Amino acid sequence: MTIQDVAKHLGISWDTVKDIQARSLQRRFGKPKLHNLQQIAIDEIAIAKGHRYVTVVLNLVSGAVVFVGDGKGVDALKPFWRRLRRARAKIVAVATDLSKAYIRAVRDNLPKAVHVFDHFHVIKLFNEKLSAFRRALYSQLTTEQERKLLKGTRWLLLKNPENLDADKNERERLDEALQLNAPLATAYYLKEDLRQIWMQDNKRAARRVLRDWLARARASGIPMLVQFAATLEEHQQGVLAYYHYPISTGPLEGTNNKIKTMKRQAYGFRDHEFFKLKILGIHEAKHALVG
Repeated sequence: MTIQDVAKHLGISWDTVKDIQARSLQRRFGKPKLHNLQQIAIDEIAIAKGHRYVTVVLNLVSGAVVFVGDGKGVDALKPFWRRLRRARAKIVAVATDLSKAYIRAVRDNLPKAVHVFDHFHVIKLFNEKLSAFRRALYSQLTTEQERKLLKGTRWLLLKNPENLDADKNERERLDEALQLNAPLATAYYLKEDLRQIWMQDNKRAARRVLRDWLARARASGIPMLVQFAATLEEHQQGVLAYYHYPISTGPLEGTNNKIKTMKRQAYGFRDHEFFKLKILGIHEAKHALVG
């Protein structure tokens, strides 16, 4: 039930119900135990328009949220590092995206932990580059027929081949667009091969796949692919660290969806600290595994 529904049912004020819930959340979830933490994921989550964020740390073993910081970047995590040092936790692995802020924060505060770069973010970053590349190619086309073939293919380029809808002739439409432009075809097929880095039996095989991908991207001479290859090579240690700890920030995406649902049900939160407590308690049943 919403706070308003509870207040109406009990015949008391909205503020009274909210204060009772806030005290309960603070008592149960306000200071999560950190001393047994081993594997964590870190990511920022947008909570409102105007670039308002919170930074969330998730216990990847239990699935419970163990920290919610204001904003994003290095400063948002400072209170977490202080609590982690007091708890003397022995973190062995951390999953984040390729953010320089996260790389610096993990290096400075968890120098012995294995830092795994989330593979979903790597693929997402390539997809963003591919979309921009398609837009640039579209603007260079000179005939209406060429524009017609390329128009509306963005989602076809980003879809996994196995998800193309045969009833809508998506495979045929994609093939026509790829035949139209060789650089676009090269970028598309490298996008598909990029996933293979995380689908090998061991790290040695994955390293070979990665090196082959980098070589082909550079050999293409396509500036977008050459630049992405440089980024991927720079972060290859964290990419291949997946074979030591196959973790990602994926579970945080599920938490993000739950937060959005909670916001919709509450029509927003006026009290930011109360909202953070609600996030800490969002996986209530999983907190029993933390300790």
